[in-house]
This record gives sequence, structure tokens and C-alpha cells, in this order.
Amino acid sequence: MALEDRYGLPLSTSSHEAASAYREGVDLMLAGWTGMAATLERAIAADPDFALAHVARARVHAFYQQGDLARSKAALARERVARRGTEREHSHVEILALAIEGRGPEAIAAMSRHVDAWPRDAMVLSLPLGAFGLFAFSGMADHDRARHELCERVAHHYGEDWWFLTMSGWAMTENGDVARGRTVTERGFSLRRANAHAAHAVLHAMFEDGSIEDADRLVDEWIPTYDRAGILHGHILWHQALGALEHGDAARALKIYADVLQPTATQAPPLNVITDSASLLWRLSAYGHNVPNALWVDADAAAQKLFPKSGLAFADIHMALLAAATQNQEALTARLTVIEQRLTEGKLPAGPVVPAICRALAAFADENYAACVRELMPVLADVVRIGGSHAQRELIEDTFLVALMRSGELPRARSLLDARLHRRPSPRDRRWQAAMA
Repeated sequence: MALEDRYGLPLSTSSHEAASAYREGVDLMLAGWTGMAATLERAIAADPDFALAHVARARVHAFYQQGDLARSKAALARERVARRGTEREHSHVEILALAIEGRGPEAIAAMSRHVDAWPRDAMVLSLPLGAFGLFAFSGMADHDRARHELCERVAHHYGEDWWFLTMSGWAMTENGDVARGRTVTERGFSLRRANAHAAHAVLHAMFEDGSIEDADRLVDEWIPTYDRAGILHGHILWHQALGALEHGDAARALKIYADVLQPTATQAPPLNVITDSASLLWRLSAYGHNVPNALWVDADAAAQKLFPKSGLAFADIHMALLAAATQNQEALTARLTVIEQRLTEGKLPAGPVVPAICRALAAFADENYAACVRELMPVLADVVRIGGSHAQRELIEDTFLVALMRSGELPRARSLLDARLHRRPSPRDRRWQAAMA
């Protein structure tokens, strides 16, 4: 009898040990849990010709920006699946390899065809669904809706699966159906508490519905069960730091930063390192709190090593945050020049919003708030194209709002605040509203 993955799909291995380790490793990956790399290495050791184990291991390398290792293991998986693999496994390996190689449009097209044929291939389905997934970083203006529609399309194949409930609930939340999204995500979380993606998705729903105290309690109760090496450990505490800032508690936010977010303390993947550190420090400063200059300098130095060249729009925006805040004009100009060249060549999927945000951040840091408003006003509707989550992208709206207030455009600032407060309660927005009364 053929061995299968947890979703009932046949595996081209005769090793029970390899199949068992692969199933466990995939579940750890889908849960964002520690041990995924070591578990997949066990699967490879048990059956060195097992292609799916190699390409899953390649994906873990990709999480941590270990590009050479990721590409070499993806190439090895292609060789192994050509020797021994089903049609489904050939397609599975190819799609993950395309994603690892940064060939997003090809990967998306192949993923869609694959999901039609094998909707329960969760590894392939996972590729477009995250805040850092294929859809989010495609430059699409409707990637939140696309994620939700994809989940709706295959939902009847998954039922009460803990991973699918997590991701479909998060897709609902990001697409604006927050109440339903929170309910679905919490159901998935209850089925597997050792699931960092579920904890994270619930925190997003709580952010969107204004449940700041609930989110704080969730992190306090749950985070002790999650190792610091976990891929989302620091980011989950970043959410708690955002909650502290809602109440104006800069000291607590800075303590969280020092403990788990600053580059010298975190064990997060590189993209999380720069986005979490840069965005929290920027929010602290924009909200009027003092940020020691040494924190900015250290974060910028680490980021320049991790992302020395322009590439991913979401990373470039956060590099611009750091360069603007540290007055590193040379770095900002060099990166902006490359971004604008890529735009001219049609190689910037997110489009003109990227250089506009970079220029606006530089203007804000220079206290030229009117220029910041001028740069951001025409592109606010396109900020979604840079990817990430709504909670992450709200930093740009916050920058715009503060720039409006500081440039004296109070009627427009009040209108934006009113719209936000109708969407969710926010102690910080209430304070800003009162200050303009």
C-alpha cells in the first residue's frame, strides 16, 4: 500500500521513516513551529531520493534567505523527482522551485493549475496565502481578495483542518470580514495550539477589531509555549508592542524591542528582522516618543548587511525607513535610483507607489511634512501593492496622518481619523482626535 501525506496524497517513498518524518516536518512548517529543518533532514536521511523532502527543506532555507542552499536543494529535488515521482510530485517540486527562484508569476500560474488538480496539496496551496506569500508580493492591488477567493474555492476539500482554518480565517480578516475571520481562525487555533500561524492570525483579527487587551493576554498566555527560535516568535511580540503603543506605553514597547526584536537579539528570518525592527522604531518616533539613536544605527547597519541591494518592494520600503531615520542619504538615494530604474524597465511589480513611499518617508524624516503629504496622497490606495499585512501597511497611513497633523491640515486628518475609528476602536486615535478638538 502506498504511503501518503497527511492529506491522503501518495508519496513516492517506500520508507515509513521518511514518510513519517516528512509528514511531521510539513506540519511543523504549516504551523510555523520549531524543528522543521531537523525533521525534514531526518526524512532525507531515511530516503535520499525522496524529492518532496528535498524541496520542503529548500523552502525552509528560503525562509531564512539562504538562497544558494535553497536553490541547490530545489535543483536536487528536480533531479530526484525526474527519477522517481508521480505527476503530482513533479508539479509540486516545480512550483516550489519556481517560488524559491523568485519566478513569482510563473509560480502563481502553475500553482493555480495544480490546485485545480490536487486541491489538498497544502504545501503548494500555502505558497500564495501568507503576508509574505506569492500573492502578497506579486504587486497585485487585490491580493487580499485573491487569497480569500482561493480559500473559498477549495474549502470543501479541507473541512475542519487546523491549518486550513488558520489560513482561510486570516484571509477573511485581511479581506475585511473580520468577525468571521476571527471565529474561523480561533476554531483552527483550538484544534492545534502548537501553531504559531494561528496565534498570529488571531492577533491580526484582534488588531482589526480593536481587542487590544485580549491580544495582550493571548500573547502573555501563549508565548511561553513557543521557543525563541520559532519563525514568528519575535513578530508575535511585535504585535504586543503595537498594543503597548495604543496605550502610549513606549517604555514597554522598547523593552519588547530590546528583548526580542533588535537585530542582535532576534532569531527571526532576515525579512522579519528588518521589517519588525524598522517599523516599530518608526512608529515610536512618529507617535512622538524618543528613540535612542543607537537603536536606529544598529538596526540600519544590520539591515544593510541583510539587504544590501534593492529587490523586494516590501523590504525596500523598510530599508527606506531606516535610511531616512538615520539620515543615511547616500544609501537612500542609491536604493531609490535602482527602484526608479526598475520601474522604468517594467520590473517593479508594485509600481510607482514604491518610490513615492520612499520619497515620502525621507520628507517625513526631514520634517518636511507638507512634502510627505504631497507624495503619499496620490498613492494611498496603492499601498496594498507592496504586500505584507494590513497591520504592517498601516504604518504608511499613520505616517500620512501624522504628516497631515503636523502640516496643519487638520480637517483632512480629522476625516481620516473618523473613518478609522468607525472601523475599530483605538485609544491612540482617540488621543489624536482629542488633540485636534
